[in-house]
Amino acid sequence: MSEVSPALPAKVGVLGGGRMGAGIAHAFLVNGCDVVVVERDEASAQGARERVESAAAKSIERGSVDGNLGEMLTRFDVSVDYAAFADRELVVEAVPEIWDLKVSSLKNVEEHLAADAILASNTSSLSMSGLAAELQRPENFLGLHFFNPVPASTLIEVVIAKQSATELIERARGWVAGLGKTAVVVNDAPGFASSRLGVAIALEAMRMVEEGVASAEDIDNAMVLGYKHPTGPLKTTDIVGLDVRLGIAEYLHETLGDRFAPPQILRDLVEAGHLGRKTGKGFYDWS
Repeated sequence: MSEVSPALPAKVGVLGGGRMGAGIAHAFLVNGCDVVVVERDEASAQGARERVESAAAKSIERGSVDGNLGEMLTRFDVSVDYAAFADRELVVEAVPEIWDLKVSSLKNVEEHLAADAILASNTSSLSMSGLAAELQRPENFLGLHFFNPVPASTLIEVVIAKQSATELIERARGWVAGLGKTAVVVNDAPGFASSRLGVAIALEAMRMVEEGVASAEDIDNAMVLGYKHPTGPLKTTDIVGLDVRLGIAEYLHETLGDRFAPPQILRDLVEAGHLGRKTGKGFYDWS
């Protein structure tokens, strides 16, 4: 049996079992935690189960995780009932980047948590202090921004809302270390550190394509070979999703000004349904 790190909560919940939510659930599961994922309906819950179980099996097959799949899966479950969070010490929300959806989801989770449980959001850009203001126990709330793909990424951005209890910083650092990843701690600000910098580079790369400076592939190669980025900004945009990048850019444009105005090429691709890898086409052809 995998032993949970003393730094990690024994019982963890994840709201949302899409690509990110499943990745977050997998990260805690393979490090010994008891994990439950809550989804909106039975079909989504089954999809979440399949994603997490498949990821766990692949981790064991590759040798990146020690353990027995059968034992691991005894510590994993999915549900469509928020009441499944009642005994969780930490719950991470991982629903789409839509303000009203985030607020309603967080409120619903909080209603089912113990008074001392910690609630975290995986938002990549929305105001943590603004979200905290909607909650009954904002001192128990912070951001845990995981990166896609979660199993391969070694970074978690810990975002501190104005209302977050000071002691949460060290607790969160411990959780991140327990997952074998590195924490970057930032105070609440639009786009935090990672999204703000990542989107700024990606938007400029899009403008360069739009202006005919170079192809998407050559622009990406310039960043991979010249600056040692693991993938270029345009391929990363395809992996993240052009719709996701557009949403973040629009929010940053609204909060930080015109330097984050989305280029027309991004709007046109999203309108055409070319959202990147998940639809088979974006700045690259993934078909």
